[in-house]
Amino acid sequence: MKLVLASTSPRRQQLLSRLAIPFDVVPPEHEEQLRPSETPEAGCRRLADEKAQSVARQRPQDLVVGADTIVILGHEVLGKPTDLDDARRMLQALSGQTHLVKTGVALISTDRQHRSGFVETTEVTFHQLKDADIQRYLDIDPPLDKAGAYGIQDWSGVFVQRVAGCYHNVVGFPLAHFYQHLQATSLWGEILTRNHL
Repeated sequence: MKLVLASTSPRRQQLLSRLAIPFDVVPPEHEEQLRPSETPEAGCRRLADEKAQSVARQRPQDLVVGADTIVILGHEVLGKPTDLDDARRMLQALSGQTHLVKTGVALISTDRQHRSGFVETTEVTFHQLKDADIQRYLDIDPPLDKAGAYGIQDWSGVFVQRVAGCYHNVVGFPLAHFYQHLQATSLWGEILTRNHL
């Protein structure tokens, strides 16, 4: 059995590599869209599960990990911006506000009949942002691939006043919670044996 990450996100790959457990990366086949009838938490849990499922069909003998991160400001879910103007709108909305970052994580092993998961939530508060700083960020590192139009690990980290909860969750993968969850599964011993740790 091998660990398989169902994600093309370089940030998730970098974070998972910190566990020093070899893993494969297989891009999932899915539509990343919330349904009008579901809560944001249910949506990110479902999307993570669908990503893991799409890869588990190809790798039934392995443990597949899917993840999906969303940003919530009030009652609005801020996904990936469609263009720079949309990114600017999101950052202006986040200015001086506290928002939530939720990541759903799903683990599936078809052959072992294992299916589990969790949702991690972190609160992030932004400073009041100057228009010039927003423009500088958009010029330096256009955040079109990031939910909420920012990446706390890049230049936009200067926007963040406070983080309550898991920092890595805001980057895109709740590493500590995942490690604890993985250890608690019946598959942990197989992962260790497979990788001689």
